Amino acid sequence: MNILELARYEKNLVVGLRRYFHENPELSQKEFKTMDFIEKKLNGWGIKTIRIPHGGIFGVLDSGKPGWTMLMRADIDALPIDEDSCNLKGKKICVSKNAGVMHACGHDGHMAMLLTEAKILAEHKEEWEGKIILMFEEAEEMGERGIAPLLRYLRDNRIHVDACFGTHVKWDLSAGKVGILYGSVMAGAYFFRVKIHGKSGHGSRPDMAHSPIECFVTIANELRAYRMRAVAPEESLTYSFGCVEGGHEPNIIPEELTFAGTARCTKNEDGLSFRTVMKEIIEHTCRMYECTAEFVEDQYFPVTVNTRECVDLARKAVRENCGTGALDPNCPMWMATETFSITESIYPGVFFFTGIYDETVGSGSGHHTPAFDIGEKGLVTGVAAALSFVLAALKEKPKCNSFQPADLESMLKLIE
Repeated sequence: MNILELARYEKNLVVGLRRYFHENPELSQKEFKTMDFIEKKLNGWGIKTIRIPHGGIFGVLDSGKPGWTMLMRADIDALPIDEDSCNLKGKKICVSKNAGVMHACGHDGHMAMLLTEAKILAEHKEEWEGKIILMFEEAEEMGERGIAPLLRYLRDNRIHVDACFGTHVKWDLSAGKVGILYGSVMAGAYFFRVKIHGKSGHGSRPDMAHSPIECFVTIANELRAYRMRAVAPEESLTYSFGCVEGGHEPNIIPEELTFAGTARCTKNEDGLSFRTVMKEIIEHTCRMYECTAEFVEDQYFPVTVNTRECVDLARKAVRENCGTGALDPNCPMWMATETFSITESIYPGVFFFTGIYDETVGSGSGHHTPAFDIGEKGLVTGVAAALSFVLAALKEKPKCNSFQPADLESMLKLIE
């Protein structure tokens, strides 16, 4: 099978799919028309599908021959962002038709690539052995994440998976390149939202109030001090507050204050320690200021970690099928976060980056920005690279001795 030639032949398909999804985005947990479209496409290519409530879609491709079972994944939700009709160069090729909703992260590209890969694999079943599970994941971005129902379905129905694959388009990686990293690929993240309850009062008598604002200021200072003294210089842990809401008038001490933010880390130990210490700091400080705290949001998403043997095979396969120039040797870890981290903690696998930066078309604005756009020629390389790894894994069945599976419920407990 000439993988690169097949991917190039399907360029119009992958580009057309991407533009359809981009023009018709749907928010997390509301991807109904998107899933109908995906199922119709898969069924039209003879691929059986299973709709998982609040999870997404599984497509099952069976070669009819015994062998490994590979899982390939794409996320399908969009973001609540008003799209800019222009990118960094000028007018975009396509824009969202749904006001206030935009595929600003690249999930339109992910769906387009996986569907194109599915069509190629379905049309060439005689050239590979085993099974492939196509996983289209709802609500990767926010809300009740779709990953839990999907992985529980596989477990509860005793569907064995030998290895998994996923990719994310990357705004600053050149179209035509892929980045395949050893070890940590994307950061772990702790999402928090805390409401501090105090006692309101007048600015003339702060001694008669229990100020949630003063309480928060102390919490913020303590967290900054903790980060400086507890994280090794060669590791990374950073945090930020994205929301602080409390009070309206200059002379009224409010009764409540809400703050929210995220912490990012390159090691799960650091992220989980930050979570524990943060709770201790909040509890101690609130007691000191005679306030109480309520955790409205408390989710930890693990670091996405690639399996060494899968990276070895993926790099080798991409070089052989796409050329040595397709692999970017200097692509760094990304401090964004992925729910695929849960999947890769349960199954050995690889998650790599697909380049979409193309100065000639004006792509290059960061993810989650109104000007975000995709250099579509990069999707062709993404299709070829994905097929290269998956087909190589089905053929060679690498022994992933370095992989130690985590307990599914323990991992899901962190995000639920």
